[in-house]
Amino acid sequence: MRLFVRRDLDGFFGLFVDNLVQLLLIVTLCSFLCGMTGDDRHFLYGRILPGAAMSIVVGNLFYAWQAHRLARRTGRSDITALPYGINTPSLLVYVFFVMVPVYAETKSAEQAWRMGLVACLGSGVIEFCGAFVAEWVRKNTPRAALLSTLAGIAIGFISMTFALQIWSTPLIAMIPMAVVLITYFSGTRFPLGLPGGLVAIILGTILAWVLPSAWTGREMAAAQISAAWTQSGWAWPIWSGGALFDTLAHDLGGCAKYLSVIIPMGLFNVVGSLQNIESAEAAGDAFDTRASLATNGAGTILAALFGSCFPTTIYIGHPGWKGLGARAGYSTLNGLVITLMCLSGSVALVQSVVPIEAGIPIVLWIGIVITAQAFQATPREQAPAVALGLFPAIAAWGATVTYGAFMAAATPGAQGVATVQSLLEGDAHAAVSGFLVHGLIVLERGYIFTCMVIAAMAAFLIGRRFYTAACWALVGAVVTLIGLCHSYQLSGNSVDYFLAFSPAHEGAKTYQAFDIAIGYALIALVFAAVGFYTRGAEPDHPRMTH
Repeated sequence: MRLFVRRDLDGFFGLFVDNLVQLLLIVTLCSFLCGMTGDDRHFLYGRILPGAAMSIVVGNLFYAWQAHRLARRTGRSDITALPYGINTPSLLVYVFFVMVPVYAETKSAEQAWRMGLVACLGSGVIEFCGAFVAEWVRKNTPRAALLSTLAGIAIGFISMTFALQIWSTPLIAMIPMAVVLITYFSGTRFPLGLPGGLVAIILGTILAWVLPSAWTGREMAAAQISAAWTQSGWAWPIWSGGALFDTLAHDLGGCAKYLSVIIPMGLFNVVGSLQNIESAEAAGDAFDTRASLATNGAGTILAALFGSCFPTTIYIGHPGWKGLGARAGYSTLNGLVITLMCLSGSVALVQSVVPIEAGIPIVLWIGIVITAQAFQATPREQAPAVALGLFPAIAAWGATVTYGAFMAAATPGAQGVATVQSLLEGDAHAAVSGFLVHGLIVLERGYIFTCMVIAAMAAFLIGRRFYTAACWALVGAVVTLIGLCHSYQLSGNSVDYFLAFSPAHEGAKTYQAFDIAIGYALIALVFAAVGFYTRGAEPDHPRMTH
């Protein structure tokens, strides 16, 4: 397989846009919420971004090498590397539930950064250890259960999110969307063999600069480029293990407070990466599970040791990149370009030249392909199981929108109910636009596990494997008792996990989902009873476990 093919450019632009969004989030959130401005700006540009560069380049180069290795072993030239980058859910959760509380308590950007390193290290250790049991989990989980979770995430957090951006800035984004649809739906080639992704980026950028900002809603000006240029500056990765281990040694009690955040996110990252590896195999590329996940965990540990507070992960979307025609070169190119941006501090400079709307249609297409794959790569009779598994992820997207709407309403002088907490304390069964808010939060908490459990139950019921379906119901009961699913504690508009062994936040509204755990146990009894009643009638379906 060649080091680089023409369609790697399309894959690069899509993955680059995704990674760029994460970098912009880091810069924005750490600056405004964690005090990393002025004299403390070096924590962001001198520590976090260079540390992220270390993890990103190492991971991308490994997964590119892994694709070449698989190509040599199989004699194929169409292997696509696993996509890799900063983990968006972990980024948001660690900022809002680890770094921001520490900064609010200490008013120290350094303390917020140090606790962020602890969270990142914890996540990496969990991911690395999970690599040694993940293959067993994958072999004993129906493909419908693994892929339906990804489909739900793709619908809400990828396709819907970017679709809203496209229709919000139509004069910039809709022409690039047309180019992407023409290229990847119809297979039409552009003159000179130009990649569709490159054409979309170029046209979107031209439109953003040529059309008046009053039309586009996006102001592009030379002054922005000049201001962004002044913010750039070279910074090499710096060993931060000393600060990390010093924090663990002298503030172990403070670190323990955030285990209720670190443990669930670490486990979610393991399961999410596992699902993406299954997605890649369904698309035709069977990578080694243990090596893939171990590298993922090692990359996150490396990030923490060199100053980044944010875990990396195997990205959702492998079948999309494969559909683009990307191979291994897109991963290599992405790692090198993102690393250059992080080390040079040029994140804002790139954003000032290329509008994000020009590239998001590519990522929208990735979400579409992932959703389609969940139905296409599973046995036809298991389609209802895939559909059932979509609901928790869709609830997670709806809950995210709800939290954001309440946060926008919780302003000084706002009239009526201003927070989710005050709404539910007034009425535990309160609804917004007909949707139960408590039910939305309950279904959203731990949705990756919930998606797998209910989709697996459905898949095995379709195959009349009642005892196995009962075992999955018991898994649901156990993870619910622990607090990885359904339980929550709510402070204002901030929703956190409520593990069985963790104390509640002061003044928080709490819900320990013991009743749901009992419900899962009763479901298991019903399934087992039906299995006993119909004993001898369970057919063997080898594909049910793969």
